[in-house]
Amino acid sequence: MAPTKDNMLPAPAVWKRYGKTDRTLARWLNDETLGFPRPTVIRGRRYFYEVEIIEWERRQATMSAAGGCQGETRD
Repeated sequence: MAPTKDNMLPAPAVWKRYGKTDRTLARWLNDETLGFPRPTVIRGRRYFYEVEIIEWERRQATMSAAGGCQGETRD
């Protein structure tokens, strides 16, 4: 299914996408310099717009190709 502006991913799908844990996702959200997309909270659960996740991935790839270290992610 192609991403649309309305397609939302629950936090566990985001963990799985990157092979990370919820704690790592929390660190990414707390690190403003990383620029990870902010979630929308619905009934206490976090959801991320898939198009924002894809845009973030593209920015990280561009920075990595340019030799930037800001996109480094640590567990």
